[in-house]
Amino acid sequence: MTAPAVSAPVSPEDTALTYDDLLAAVTDPSGREVLDPATGELVGRVRERTAADLDDAVAAVRAAQPAWAARSDADRVALLHVAADAIEAAAEPLAELLSREQGKPLNGTGARFEVGGCAAWLRATAATPLPGGETVGDPDTPAVLNYRPVGVVGAIGPWNWPMMITIWQIAPALRMGNTVVVKPSEHTPLSVLALLHVLDGVLPADVVRAVAGGREVGAGMAGHPDVDKVMFTGSTATGQAIIRSSADTVKRLTLELGGNDAGIVLPDVDPQAIAEGLFWGAFINTGQTCAALKRLYVHTDVYDAVCSALTEVARAMPMGRGLDEENVLGPLQNRAQYEIVAGLVESARESGARILLGGDPDPQAPGNFYPTTLVADVDDANPLVAQEQFGPALPIIRYTDVEEAIAAANRLDVGLGASVWSSDRDAAREVAGRLEAGTVWINSHGMVHPFIPFGGHKRSGYGLEFGVEGLKAVAVPQIING
Repeated sequence: MTAPAVSAPVSPEDTALTYDDLLAAVTDPSGREVLDPATGELVGRVRERTAADLDDAVAAVRAAQPAWAARSDADRVALLHVAADAIEAAAEPLAELLSREQGKPLNGTGARFEVGGCAAWLRATAATPLPGGETVGDPDTPAVLNYRPVGVVGAIGPWNWPMMITIWQIAPALRMGNTVVVKPSEHTPLSVLALLHVLDGVLPADVVRAVAGGREVGAGMAGHPDVDKVMFTGSTATGQAIIRSSADTVKRLTLELGGNDAGIVLPDVDPQAIAEGLFWGAFINTGQTCAALKRLYVHTDVYDAVCSALTEVARAMPMGRGLDEENVLGPLQNRAQYEIVAGLVESARESGARILLGGDPDPQAPGNFYPTTLVADVDDANPLVAQEQFGPALPIIRYTDVEEAIAAANRLDVGLGASVWSSDRDAAREVAGRLEAGTVWINSHGMVHPFIPFGGHKRSGYGLEFGVEGLKAVAVPQIING
């Protein structure tokens, strides 16, 4: 059977939506309230779906999968570009909804950046060379390695980068001929539903479906017999639960789990030159990023100078409501995360650590704002160092010998990312090669690229995303032998 022809690209005029249009499309007047973390005001209401709704969505995308897989790769690539066009046409209302629901500012590395990244990632995924087709074996026993769709992919996303990570999950899945069921975080369902509403306008019916719900839906997806693979970004504890739930169906998994990324500053740095890079490595998205810099080890020779330069940069960064154009930092997305950060900073203060900046939230202020906080002279065993804070508080630990810093960086049971900061790239690479982390950056931290594989080490998960390896991860290798 011949696959249907790809539709023509959609013009911005055809897909332009207002904020009110988007909100009306995803809001259920009888649903649960979703509040703005900056103000506590109502953003919208979301209908909580059930396990029965999940069954219906899985059945729909499974029925649609053979026709989607039967399309040529050129057709699927073209439709990924059409999807990117549609996101760009609706970029401003999508960014406004994201800012209101998640809290991140419109500017800086905020809501406009995230929405733009969704379109850019779709285009990059479309441009990634397809894996497979290579000959393996030897001349006497030739075989060809190909990659086939896995079938139905379940995508469970987090609340910190809800739109971007949804695209990271669905773009490679669609490219390889899979269909997808998306379960957004309970904290940021409207943003993801709005994103998928835009995509629904240009993609074939039931290629992607969303099921907004709580733990019941996530657990149901992990154990569902008709979901062939689960992609999850979130906490290690939830990842472990997904592993257990997926065991009976021997489901394929890609897990990008919690991290507590270490940065090591070598004694040859120029503190002023690295200060802004350190700041954004730690405080991108107000510190609410899995691969953010969360504990910083600085050599004693440059410790005071680095602390001073970093404090100067951090003090100048405005924090406030995301819709105010001047802000580059926003609130914590939910009160539970606020309490975690506040408790960890207090544990450091009580231990005698020195608060360089912040640490003094106003308990009467609206919203979940915790001030940008730098904590010096903190012991490496302090909870602020040993536990992932996932917010705007960075502990800075003094060391005297690089072996001491490497051992400290490696001592935890997580290893998503790490960084080394030095004027000597060879020296930095030597240290980087000894760190137990899936990605180690040199003189930066947390930057991801759609063509560079990304994944965790130890309890930070397994499986790779992005690039050719990311396409392989949502496919089944098949050997044709003979």
